[in-house]
Amino acid sequence: MGKLVIIALLVSAALAGAGIWYTNTRAFYDPIEGPVTLTLDGAESLVSIPAQDVTAIASTSSPLGFRACFSHDLTMPEDLAAPRAGVAPTVAPGWFACFDADAIAGLLADGTATAFTGYKNVQYGVDRIVALTADGRGWAWHELNDCGHKAYDGTPVGEACPDRTTFEPLIEGSL
Repeated sequence: MGKLVIIALLVSAALAGAGIWYTNTRAFYDPIEGPVTLTLDGAESLVSIPAQDVTAIASTSSPLGFRACFSHDLTMPEDLAAPRAGVAPTVAPGWFACFDADAIAGLLADGTATAFTGYKNVQYGVDRIVALTADGRGWAWHELNDCGHKAYDGTPVGEACPDRTTFEPLIEGSL
């Protein structure tokens, strides 16, 4: 009888572990079918990035679950948009092999890649960040902006943030 209880506990633990792993790495991510909005938030307007070979995923449970990889033939656009400092790509699921957060962070740290704000408030309080290299590689992910940090920690957001009741998020491919 004791062996059956131990086996049942081990099987239950293995199934629970598999369920947790699946939920964290696969269940809430879907590939984005169709066009992905890849822009740079320039001084006067949005500038479209001429991207090819775009592969992107998004999480159905969080606006921060967006990741994209692409190639481009843009010269480094410092004259189009101001570089954004202090960003760090978030880890993507292991099966999304083109997005290696540690490698991208290394490229940003050594100056091989430059990060830009791609689209402000793609979702309420969330900016799309785009990192580009001079050799034609690019990545995009989402990060909380100041309004997002305030909104989600309970601090009053203030007048600088968009009105949440009338806010309309970006619809992929709509630009």
